[in-house]
Amino acid sequence: MVPDPAAPLTFPAGFLWGTATAAYQIEGAAQEDGRTPSIWDVYSHTPGRVRNGDTGDIATDHYHRWPEDIEIMSGLGVGAYRFSVSWPRVQPTGNGPASVKGLDFYRRLADGLLEKGIQPVATLYHWDLPQELEDAGGWPERDTAYRFAEYAGLVADALGDRVTTWTTLNEPWCSAFLGYGSGVHAPGRTDAADSLRAAHHLNLGHGLAVKALRERLPAEARISVTLNLHHVRPLTPSAEDADAVRRIDGTANRIFTGPMLDGAYPADIMEDTASVTDWSFVQDGDLGLIHQPLDFLGVNYYSPTLVSHHEGPSVHQSDGHGASEHSPWPSADRVAFHQTPGSRTAMGWTIDPSGLYELLTRVRREHPGLPVMITENGAAFDDYAGPDGEVRDPERIAYLRDHLAAVHRAIEEGADIQGYFLWSLLDNFEWAYGYGRRFGMVYVDYASQRRTPKSSAHWYAELARTGTLHPR
Repeated sequence: MVPDPAAPLTFPAGFLWGTATAAYQIEGAAQEDGRTPSIWDVYSHTPGRVRNGDTGDIATDHYHRWPEDIEIMSGLGVGAYRFSVSWPRVQPTGNGPASVKGLDFYRRLADGLLEKGIQPVATLYHWDLPQELEDAGGWPERDTAYRFAEYAGLVADALGDRVTTWTTLNEPWCSAFLGYGSGVHAPGRTDAADSLRAAHHLNLGHGLAVKALRERLPAEARISVTLNLHHVRPLTPSAEDADAVRRIDGTANRIFTGPMLDGAYPADIMEDTASVTDWSFVQDGDLGLIHQPLDFLGVNYYSPTLVSHHEGPSVHQSDGHGASEHSPWPSADRVAFHQTPGSRTAMGWTIDPSGLYELLTRVRREHPGLPVMITENGAAFDDYAGPDGEVRDPERIAYLRDHLAAVHRAIEEGADIQGYFLWSLLDNFEWAYGYGRRFGMVYVDYASQRRTPKSSAHWYAELARTGTLHPR
């Protein structure tokens, strides 16, 4: 039976409707209460790294305006708020005791959320490594994984009585390959071997952090990792293009899902990167430490990737993260990247909800029994306030509607998808793009810090209230 495209779609009872942010993108207060620089503070203050010289020094001033932001969320009726903890705010040097003032901020935030009936969901790492740890070598150094586990324990001790849902890492692919490969994210290094070392030590840090959390949190706590899984497609049906997909899928996805979910690195990844590294940084016992049971997998999705076979060096292009002469793909020999067809967001990313459906179908097939949360999905558009002060963003509503229809289709076919977090709550500092890209469902006038819910926010509030998605 063909489903009626005009019929409303009802999500399962208990489906969690949330929204998400990241500490460096919104908090500001970069030098308050003992916080020290992160790699993103140093990177954004380096001339030429971020458009217009923008920094996260003030951002959207969430550090001071969090009560207002909670009131906005409460008014919209969202059930959960996924925030990240700033490592240099909580453990300023990346070593030693925690900062009481830093932890108190997150205690107040969690208490404020709970008072409004909003579930706090904590992400331990959203790219803001303390600069002192980067000075000691950063993620390419094994010790950073152990420092991360220590930090995870400090946060769990402080928030474990308030927060029941935890994420270790957000998008370790970006941390490893944009930070240490192409250099378009902090710390801005461009060494292919270091990017692979960083990927392994992020995996190890994840596993060690899960163990630290399990030791400290109540039995009912739920622990996850969030991956920006890439949906990679071939340009043609040829065997050569299929092999290009395999190569990119390796360092996009399986370099993380392999050890985290299956307990091993796929052999083809090591073969593809043998000219870059001998993988001697993987020590005996590491895979057992990385392969920890998870309560669900966080999946972030924005757009698919299109590749083909290419004779000669890799042909990579700006993929919306930032332009660089250096590739974030250490396995991309003989691979060309292509722009996917279709309409685009302000990031240049193609709007293609079918990629999300196919990605969720793959997760269900390859990891049966593992629940999923959509921990990020959303779009940047050139939003502006009209003469009446309203911010109308019908393009974002259409984007969200179509992607949520794809999620619903996957659920109907048996995927265990338990919630959806719209990225993002607020317009904010968009990494290398500074304040030039707006992902928020709440418009922020950066000069005044005034918040204005966009039309998409009111649309999402109705969806969260009813659990029913209506057609266009």
